[in-house]
Amino acid sequence: MNNILFFLMPKAMCAYLYDDYTIRQAIEKMESAGYSSIPILNRHGEYRGTLTEGDLLWALRNICYMDMRQAEAHKITEISRRKDNVPVRVTTSMHDLIDRASTQNFVPVVDDKDAFIGIVTRRSIIQYCKQTLFPED
Repeated sequence: MNNILFFLMPKAMCAYLYDDYTIRQAIEKMESAGYSSIPILNRHGEYRGTLTEGDLLWALRNICYMDMRQAEAHKITEISRRKDNVPVRVTTSMHDLIDRASTQNFVPVVDDKDAFIGIVTRRSIIQYCKQTLFPED
């Protein structure tokens, strides 16, 4: 298997945030999606980073002073993020994809114009490897 599209969860099936969302909107979206980290896109559909629960926690403490009303007044672009999930291009090799997935729970995938087209989850790669290595299970 040399095509990462086999593993791709398309954008239409992904939860993501827009970079003009407020902190409160991000909290609500992450809560409803049930994820601990989520991609950030701009309104042109370009990948801009990853927001984690920890990033939000620190933003509530440092920017909003633990006041949820203030979370409506601040954009997520004001949040200092600890680490962004580094995206790959759709043409990335499986070797590079697996290498990237070893340090990220999901890998954002972008096209040649840097438009976000979806994610590859570490889970999907591990499931494929399990089926390939242990077909009888």
